[in-house]
Amino acid sequence: MSIHEIRESGTSRMTEEELGQLLTDQGVGVLGLAEGGLPYLLPLSFGYDGEEALYFVYLLFGPESRKEDLTERADLGRFVVYDAAAVHDWRSASLVGRFETVADDEWDDLRAAMENAWHPDLFSSAEPMRGIEGYRFEIESWTAIQQSE
Repeated sequence: MSIHEIRESGTSRMTEEELGQLLTDQGVGVLGLAEGGLPYLLPLSFGYDGEEALYFVYLLFGPESRKEDLTERADLGRFVVYDAAAVHDWRSASLVGRFETVADDEWDDLRAAMENAWHPDLFSSAEPMRGIEGYRFEIESWTAIQQSE
């Protein structure tokens, strides 16, 4: 399908405001981190600060964490968020950003941003947990498209 055909189908680029609404409405997406020649993909809950960053919380189990290690080594990551209500009613965004570990005195910002995040019940019963790490994902660039009926 060509770009021209895509445009004729009713698909359009999202504005910054529409992207902000998608990030506010959704609380889960997929994080891609580099690992050798293949991406390491993680479905993750996230929070949005309403401006320029996403927040992630990693619950750490066992002595090592692949996602923690890859995040700490990553120069950049890609995060995909989407909402597919119907065949001709959907939104999708791909965000590129850098990670920062959330300092102890910044956890109030993280908690406020995570209010819209989806939280799986599975993790509340998992043992033994080694700790919790918070990350800020500073959005550097994005592409977002949508189609609505």
